[in-house]
Amino acid sequence: MSQTLWNAVDEYICDRLVGPDEALEAALAHSEAAGLPAIAVAPNQGKLLQILARAVGARRILEIGTLGGYSTIWLARALPADGRLVTLELDPKHAEVARENLVRAGLHPRVDIHVGAALDTLARLHKQGVGGFCFTFIDADKANIPEYFEWAVKLSRRGALIVVDNVVRKGGLIAEHSSDPDIQGVRRLHDALARDTRVTATTLQTVGSKGHDGLTIALVN
Repeated sequence: MSQTLWNAVDEYICDRLVGPDEALEAALAHSEAAGLPAIAVAPNQGKLLQILARAVGARRILEIGTLGGYSTIWLARALPADGRLVTLELDPKHAEVARENLVRAGLHPRVDIHVGAALDTLARLHKQGVGGFCFTFIDADKANIPEYFEWAVKLSRRGALIVVDNVVRKGGLIAEHSSDPDIQGVRRLHDALARDTRVTATTLQTVGSKGHDGLTIALVN
């Protein structure tokens, strides 16, 4: 197995089941031109997020980690006309690029972008009574993943889905003695999930254009 093969399979899947999309392609191009890191989800992963959000009938979506808004576009398109998406981004430059991409895609009116440290923003949203999210996508720094997940559960309604990206980390998930804070973060998440009766969760390994990684998917009981 090789990255070349994984790329080819993803291209095959995307060609047949995703197809070209002017707004999404423009979002990636604009993000690249602005110097953002090329770490957005793959197109078939973006479509998976959209399908999952539609499957739970999401009217309120929380995203932790906006980057250039590529996954935000996928998720916002899953919402009904009166739905809302709240997305959190640490970097003001990334948030501005995302805002421009959302405007271009015609989705800016249904998306609220909050700039700042996500843990601070999540605490503020909770204090303000914001909640009842039907779907949460967590794609931010992994060292704080357990804390992001805890807030996601608190802010979710029963029956909501929470999806966490990049949790396998090329197999680093099983490296017990790793000094990498990102690996320790995803390990702490799994340790917490093993004890958490509020959710039913599993993790899937994935390979593709983004390499060897995986997703954690949790249903709020």
